[in-house]
Formats: sequence, structure tokens, C-alpha cells
Amino acid sequence: MAGHSKFKNIMHRKGAQDKKRSAMFSKLSREITVAAKMGTPDPDMNPRLRAAVLAAKAQSMPKDNIQRAIDKSSAGEGENYEEIRYEGFGPGGVSLIVEALTDNRNRTATNVRTAFSKNGGNLGASGSVSHGFARLGLITYPLSVGDTDKVFEAAIEAGAEDVESDEEGHQIWTAQEDLHEVSKALEASLGEAESAKLAWRPQTPVEVGDEEAGTLLKLIDALEDDDDIQTVWGNYEVSEAVMERLS
Repeated sequence: MAGHSKFKNIMHRKGAQDKKRSAMFSKLSREITVAAKMGTPDPDMNPRLRAAVLAAKAQSMPKDNIQRAIDKSSAGEGENYEEIRYEGFGPGGVSLIVEALTDNRNRTATNVRTAFSKNGGNLGASGSVSHGFARLGLITYPLSVGDTDKVFEAAIEAGAEDVESDEEGHQIWTAQEDLHEVSKALEASLGEAESAKLAWRPQTPVEVGDEEAGTLLKLIDALEDDDDIQTVWGNYEVSEAVMERLS
């Protein structure tokens, strides 16, 4: 399990997905509504909304739910959400970036600080860890779209910067300003992506051992259980052997 490449949320771990599906849909809906409010409600004309809709489709979110979330933006319904980024340190010197959409900054800050302090971490100041990450576009595809060579050639042809392929799928990296164009170009050769979004790619991965990994995963789990938290990025690497021992 690698925080630097697969970015698999804890909610995707074995046996946890169904239990957290409702919470996941709520977060996806919130992102869709915010993206539609910030631009146009047309996904073809709004790259952030398009990415949010792709993410929702990848999680089998019903079309009615997606449309309802878009409609909320034009109807002026719902709260006004603020985007906030928190940075901190987890067990083993791991760096974490936590992205939130909240209608109550004080509540979210308290919850994030509590999650860090109760699970062997420390919340840092803004900029304390983000300097160790690159802000890039990330497009993901399942293994079923083709082998490594096919995906690599398609990605380079589309203008991507890098490709990582492993047993979880293909991760295609772009400059953040190129994300929308590369994503649309890839659709012609590989079909619709599982997701296309802005991401934090760590420059120096940190290998985490048994004891630290268990605490780290509890910290990430606690953060992702919070309704206000959209995504948790990290520079951790947890080997398959360690994951087996923890499961």
C-alpha cells in the first residue's frame, strides 16, 4: 500500500467499502456541488466538475444522485463550503496533506487536530509538509484497459509527464494545467478514466514498519471518517507483507 502512487483510501480496504458507501457518496456529492458552483454546471466546460463526476461514476454513484448534486449548485441550495488544507506528520515521520470542504472551519480544525493527536501524529503549520510534494494532475485507469506499454504510449501521446503501473492499475501524471486536455485525449485511446483529479505527489517516499503502519492507518481512517475531509494524501509506503500482518 503506497501513499505515493495508489492513493487508495482506507475506505477501499477489504470489507470496508460497503459500510462506508453512504459517507463516500455524501463527500462525492459535496465536491460535485462545490465544483458546479465555482464554474458552470456543464461538466464538458468545467474541468473540476468533470473530474468530480468521473470520481462519482467510478464509485458507482447513481446518475440521479450526480444530477441532484449538480442541480443544488444552480438552485442555491445547501451550505457554502470552504476549501481548507491541513498539513501534518504521522507515525514514522510520514507527511500527510488533508483536504477538506467545510461549512464550519472551527469544527473541522478541532476534529483534524484531535485525530492527529490521538493517533501518534502532529498537526503542522501551513506549508510544513507540502514543500515535499508536487501538485500534479492524476488520471487513473484499471488494468483492464491494456498492458503497460499500451498505456504508456497513449499517455505520452496525450501529453502526460509520467506513468506508473502496478497491480492496482495505471496512474498517469500530468502538469496540473494539462489535466483536462490530457484526460480528454486519453478517452479517445483508452476510454473513460476511473478518475481524473489534482493530486499531491510526494518526492521522497517513507517506508513504514509494522508498529508504525498500524497507528498510521488508524490516523488516516480517523481523518477519512470525518464528513468534512475529502482526501488524505501521504508519502508513506507500506509493504504487502506488513499489510498482511495487519489484516
